[in-house]
Amino acid sequence: MATTSSRRHLLALAGAIAVACAACAPAPPPPPAAMEGRPAKDGAAVDAAAASSSDVHRFQIGTLQAAMLRDGGITVPNDGSTIAVGVPRAEVDALLQAAGLATDPLQLSIQGLLVRIGERVLLFDTGAGAAGWVDGGRLLQSLQAAGFEPAEVTDVFISHLHGDHVGGLVDGDGRPAFPNATVRMTGPEWAALQAEEGQAALAQAIAPQVEAFPPGAADIVPGVSAVAVDGHTPGHSAYLLEDGDARLVYIGDSAHHHVVSVQRPRWTIQYDRNAPLAEDSREALLARIADESLPVASPHFPFPGVGRIERRDESFAWVPVP
Repeated sequence: MATTSSRRHLLALAGAIAVACAACAPAPPPPPAAMEGRPAKDGAAVDAAAASSSDVHRFQIGTLQAAMLRDGGITVPNDGSTIAVGVPRAEVDALLQAAGLATDPLQLSIQGLLVRIGERVLLFDTGAGAAGWVDGGRLLQSLQAAGFEPAEVTDVFISHLHGDHVGGLVDGDGRPAFPNATVRMTGPEWAALQAEEGQAALAQAIAPQVEAFPPGAADIVPGVSAVAVDGHTPGHSAYLLEDGDARLVYIGDSAHHHVVSVQRPRWTIQYDRNAPLAEDSREALLARIADESLPVASPHFPFPGVGRIERRDESFAWVPVP
């Protein structure tokens, strides 16, 4: 594990985009002077990657340094079986075409959020790991490109139990990928993960690290509170991060597609266990985000998944970081 001093130098690598309540703006890469004092073992190649990797998007939440880390992507057919279940194909196509998107297939990103709060290094969701049903598993490389090693992560916040969010909790040998981290999720989600078919080995591997909390818990660690978003899984949670007046919501799987889920929040998503409840929760969260001008980080919207939600035409629209 790196020393406190070296971690501070690693953080100096982070360029910033200011995330205020209503907008975000890109920031330039760090100057060469920021490399001074970096551990020699990392080398110039890592320095360069940390400054310019296309898989790392740096920004700030107030004074907190943060980054979105690319893990991969999911391709979903536009056939009414997964996204917009039961909606006539012509209606879905019209919505996508109006947004300038191809109508088939649908593309979802997979990414995680990295945030430094004091001496803590927080990771929100861990990507797909070795899951074979998606094109993922690159989050650890993105983490290293951002200037951090897995052993430096102190807290992993899990939104829910699906494999594209928890697969990266273990390495290829089934051992904890973040050995020094506390793994945090709601009590109902931890119980569901332990009972989930096919997740027994993962649950057993991380069990000593897990600290569960009640849905909607405030100040799980300083600056991080849970936001219960019911219906997707038994204890699905978004997270609200705060630094002074600056805030950001990591939405987990509250919404999957940046056009379909946002503009038509009541269209059914096959992934939701309780679809009517999930649709109510999705619409309510989108309304809160829009009305409070809360910046958003989404693991499934097009990378980097950072932007805002606006009310538009009696519904909502996703506005990404410029």
